[in-house]
Amino acid sequence: MMRSMFSGVSGLRTHQTRMDVIGNNIANVNTVAFKSGRVTFQEVFSQTVKGATAPSDETGRGGQNPMQIGLGVGVGSIDTIMTGGSPQRTDNLTDVAVDGDGFFIVQGGRNDTYRFTRAGNFGLDKLGNLVTASGMNVMGWQNYKVNPDGSYEFNTEDALEPINIYTGKRMIAAKATSNAAFEGNLNVGLSALGAAAAASNVQVTVPLTVYDSLGTAHKVGIQFWKLSSVDTGSGVNTSWRWSVDTGAPSMATASGVLIFNESGRVLASSLTGTDVTFTPATSSGTTSFDVSLDFRNLTMYASDNSVQTSYVDGYTTGELVTFNVGGDGILTGVYSNGKQQPLAMLALASFSNPAGLQKVGENMFLPTTNSGDFEKAVKAGSGGTGMLNPGSLEMSNVDLSREFTEMIVTQRGFQANSRIITTSDEMLQELVNLKR
Repeated sequence: MMRSMFSGVSGLRTHQTRMDVIGNNIANVNTVAFKSGRVTFQEVFSQTVKGATAPSDETGRGGQNPMQIGLGVGVGSIDTIMTGGSPQRTDNLTDVAVDGDGFFIVQGGRNDTYRFTRAGNFGLDKLGNLVTASGMNVMGWQNYKVNPDGSYEFNTEDALEPINIYTGKRMIAAKATSNAAFEGNLNVGLSALGAAAAASNVQVTVPLTVYDSLGTAHKVGIQFWKLSSVDTGSGVNTSWRWSVDTGAPSMATASGVLIFNESGRVLASSLTGTDVTFTPATSSGTTSFDVSLDFRNLTMYASDNSVQTSYVDGYTTGELVTFNVGGDGILTGVYSNGKQQPLAMLALASFSNPAGLQKVGENMFLPTTNSGDFEKAVKAGSGGTGMLNPGSLEMSNVDLSREFTEMIVTQRGFQANSRIITTSDEMLQELVNLKR
């Protein structure tokens, strides 16, 4: 009879543990990236009253199953459910959610161990460090190279370092202009001025702003005037002179001739000698710089003059205005001169068994012997990790409807086990009363 009482006690304990987990789940229903828990039960050792016997061919007697009395219930497992929570849009610059598998990597200090989290509610401290709500540094990479196509590539083989968007990045250095391209039309209907026409006969002027190596802007003009049209026997070619006007004092004296065919297109043979050297005054503090002028897209039709600048590189210095996070984890700075520059890249970690990670508070996890080791940080979208969803946060994966149902079932189980104890107690009382 005492076995039933102790079985009831084990039932009370396990259901109380289950209610503890349910209560924690409900308490964290609005915790960023919280992963809910689940309790499963298992029976404990059973007392064998009589063992099993096999059938006998000799006597014709059938077999008999074992006779066992269970000794109660125990907690089989407390699992962490690692399914992703729903993303919630926040539009906060430093909020990031992982869309798929993977964990952010954070560190409390230089000598601290790495911790891992799904909670991307990051912020900036006064030094520009990207940190968690508890002040831990978010880890990633900051060194990159520029590919020939203009894209950026971070070296993910480098050691991880705390992400900082201020140090050495508040200002973007100036870049001297090296290329300028033009497009539009030169009106063929303008009068031909002859080969002896000088710059005083300018018919079209296109404004152009170039920058020296210190970011000083120099406003110049590219001038055009029609010279003559000549029948070459194989077609009519029309020549236009171009010249660079830098004002006073002069920084450049370049000029040349463009030849258009009867289809209104520039002959490639006339596109040579279009590199211009600009020499600013010594007081500007910088040296000369070369700019290549591209006239390939000019046309000559019976239409209004419409030549304009289509592309000019080079820019003045710029201060960091804001930044954004891309789906690939790259933090890109936006500067006051309109330019953009990568600041850092977020790193992610993946584990072969995420459910084996150990919760250590503050939405953090640590690896265990069953989770798999943290071997190498990867960029978002590689190594089994998902892409990032900037301006969003992953919410708790707690399902309230399921938790409330589990709470009712757990309460009923606890109640039933308490009845076992009270009933066993009454039976013991009846046994004691037999002597009266």
